Amino acid sequence: MNMYKLFFVVLIIFTLMSCVKNASKSTIIEDGSKAVLIEIDSDVEDDFNQALTHLKAEEYDEAILLLEKVIAEETRVPAPYINLGMAYNIKGDSKNAEKHLLKAVDIELTHPVANNQLGLLYRKKGQFDDARKAYTNALTKHPDYLPVLKNLGILCEIYMRDLACALKQYEHYLSLQPDDKTMKIWVADLSRRVK
Repeated sequence: MNMYKLFFVVLIIFTLMSCVKNASKSTIIEDGSKAVLIEIDSDVEDDFNQALTHLKAEEYDEAILLLEKVIAEETRVPAPYINLGMAYNIKGDSKNAEKHLLKAVDIELTHPVANNQLGLLYRKKGQFDDARKAYTNALTKHPDYLPVLKNLGILCEIYMRDLACALKQYEHYLSLQPDDKTMKIWVADLSRRVK
């Protein structure tokens, strides 16, 4: 999944969580496991949307400034922290990327995008056990989230040499995306190597 699609996914999540047009309006948020009444200032939502525009334009410094402003005002939703983590990671600042992704996970332990990004960051840093834990956290509540299934499979196969784990992830992915030709090849290849 390319970065544009990932930003779009996070935008959808934030929009669902903050579709309030003024500070005096509340909305009920449902994330599949709980419903929460939340109030978000419209200026915060505007800043977030402007930050997304900067991210899409690859203007990361401008996006980071706006997202830092957003989290100074709104700390209850993970999306701005995820986007900050992704922006910092793109800029090569893994320390700030990790800090913000961990905050997103603190807000919602099983958030699939936050854990996927955290897993990718940990894999890049060579922290394979931490990456596996992040992916596993996401799968506890989101067992069909394709990016996590694929990335956990890659982690298990290439970095951890746990071929049984990799095959399990790839087969589950393929059960959800049966027309994915690349995954079919991966499953066939790995099946031969596991036996």
